[in-house]
Amino acid sequence: MILVDTSVWVEVLRDKKGKIVRAFRERIGTEICLFCRFTQLELLQGCKDEMEWKRLDDYLSTQYYLEATDKTWREAARIYFELRRKGITLSSPVDCCIAQIAIESEVLLLHQDEDFENISRLRPLAVERFPSKLGLDEGH
Repeated sequence: MILVDTSVWVEVLRDKKGKIVRAFRERIGTEICLFCRFTQLELLQGCKDEMEWKRLDDYLSTQYYLEATDKTWREAARIYFELRRKGITLSSPVDCCIAQIAIESEVLLLHQDEDFENISRLRPLAVERFPSKLGLDEGH
């Protein structure tokens, strides 16, 4: 099972040429893709119009979600606190919540966000960086 971060979904959903979608499908294979509510929130808030909102909301309503627990909030705050004390400021505390959900659920987090690399140096977060759009275009 793989928790797929918003940073990857945005690339997949915006892919006009199909290269990213193909690479995503190859990477996922037969594994189950999971969402968390933060990904749902981030994707929906980025919709450009009502039609896009409706289509995306319909799709997201059929997906599997990992949910936050009572422990999630405190531990996510602790991640942010500890990294800040090491001189590392994350771009969003939401990333700490997503990371903590992945840690609690013991799943791989597929992402394109440096915040998760920083978190994985502090906590037992299994991460994999999905190649960016630019990385897929190199040499083609």
